[in-house]
Amino acid sequence: DDSVFRIPNYRWYWASRQLVGGARQMTTVAIGWHGYDIARTEKTVGGLGMDEANAVFMLGLLGLAQYLPVLLLSLIGGQAADRLNRKHIILFFGVVRFLGLVLLSSTPFMPTPLVFPTLFFVSVCFGVANAFFPAASNSLYPTLVTKDQLPKAIVWNTMGMQASGVIGPLIAGLALVVSQFFAYLLPTTLLLISIFTVLRIQPPEHKPMVNAKTWGLVLEGLKYVWSNKIVLGSVSLDFIVVFFAGSIALLPAFARDILEVGEMGNAILRSSIAFGAVLVVVTLSNVSFKRYIGRWMFASVFVMGGAIILFGLSKYLWLSAIALAIYGGADMVSMYIRQSLLQLSTPDDMKGRVSSASFIFIASSNELGEFQSGVAARLLGPVNAVLFGGAIAILASLTWMGVFPSLRRADRFNDIEERKLAPKDSAVSS
Repeated sequence: DDSVFRIPNYRWYWASRQLVGGARQMTTVAIGWHGYDIARTEKTVGGLGMDEANAVFMLGLLGLAQYLPVLLLSLIGGQAADRLNRKHIILFFGVVRFLGLVLLSSTPFMPTPLVFPTLFFVSVCFGVANAFFPAASNSLYPTLVTKDQLPKAIVWNTMGMQASGVIGPLIAGLALVVSQFFAYLLPTTLLLISIFTVLRIQPPEHKPMVNAKTWGLVLEGLKYVWSNKIVLGSVSLDFIVVFFAGSIALLPAFARDILEVGEMGNAILRSSIAFGAVLVVVTLSNVSFKRYIGRWMFASVFVMGGAIILFGLSKYLWLSAIALAIYGGADMVSMYIRQSLLQLSTPDDMKGRVSSASFIFIASSNELGEFQSGVAARLLGPVNAVLFGGAIAILASLTWMGVFPSLRRADRFNDIEERKLAPKDSAVSS
C-alpha cells in the first residue's frame, strides 16, 4: 500500500530520512573499522599497537562519546521539538552532521596521534545532533499524514531505514576496500543531498506554546512516559535487551580476529541484521498483526536473545550472518509494535518530548551499549560477552511480561487510544 506517497510532503520527508539513514550506516561502519584497525595496527607501520581487548575497549569509548550528549540533552531536544519549528531543527542538525563528516574525511590524511581525538570530537558532535534530530524528525512525520495512514507511514519509514541498513554497510565495505577517504566521502554526499530534500517539505503551520517553561515541559514529558505503562514497558525492555544483547560494536573484532573475514566480512555481518529486518518489514507491509501484539513483542525479544547466543557460538561467516539476520528480523517485529504503540497512544503536542524520552532509552541501549560491550569484552572476551548479552535478553523478556501486564495484554492496534496527562500536570497555559 503506497498511498501514503501520494502526499508530496511525506515523499520528501521519506527521501530525506533514508538519505540520512544510509549516511549514518556508512559512517558507523567507516568509523568502527577505522578506529579498530588503527588501534590494532603495529606502531612500526603507523598504528597504536593495542591488543584485542584494549582495541575493543576503544570502540566502546567511541560509543560512550556519542551517548553522553544524548543523555544530557535529549530531554531539552524533546521540548524543543514541541516548542520550535521541527523542520528548522532538522535542517540545523543536518548541517552539523554534514560538517562532522567533512572533518572525518580529512582523518585519513592526518598523523596517527590526531586521528582518535578527531574521531572522539566528531562522535560528540554526532551525539549532540542525535539529542535534537530524532525527536524533531519522529514528531514531524505524523503531522504530514492522517491518523489512518500513520501505521503505513511507520512501516514505510522502517522499511527504508532497514533497507539503508542493508545497503549502507555493504557500500561502506566496498568503499573501505578502495580507501578510508572514499568511505567518508560517500555519506558526506548523501547528507548534503538530504539537506536540500528537507527544504522541499512544507509542514503544517507550527503552533507556538503559550507561557511554556522549558523544564516544566521536560518534567511533563517524563511524567507522561512514567504514567503510560505501555510506553514505559516497551521502551525500557528495548533498552535492557539492546544494551546487553546488541553486538554491533563487537562486529569489527569478530570480523578481524575471530572469524578472520576482513572488511567485507564486517560489512556482511552488519548488513545481515538489516537484511533480516527488511524481510520482516516487507511482510509487515502486506500482513499486519491482527491480535496479541503484546505477546508478539515479548516473543520477538526472546528470539533476539537466542539469535545472539547462536552468533556468539558460531565459527563460520555464513552461520553468523544467519544468526544476525534472525536477530534483525525479531528486532524489527519488536520495533514495529513499539513505535506503533508510542505514536498511537501519544497526543501530537506531546510527541516531541515522548520521542526524546524514548530516544534516550534507544541511544542508551545503542551507544552506551557499545561501551558496555567494550567493557564486557575486555573482562570476559568478545565471545563470552555476546553469550552473556543473549542470556540477559531472554531473561528480560520473561521478567517484563510479569512487571508490565498491560503491555502483555495489549491486543489490537485499533484499541490503542491517545492518553493525556491530567490538566493539573500540564506545563502549558492557554
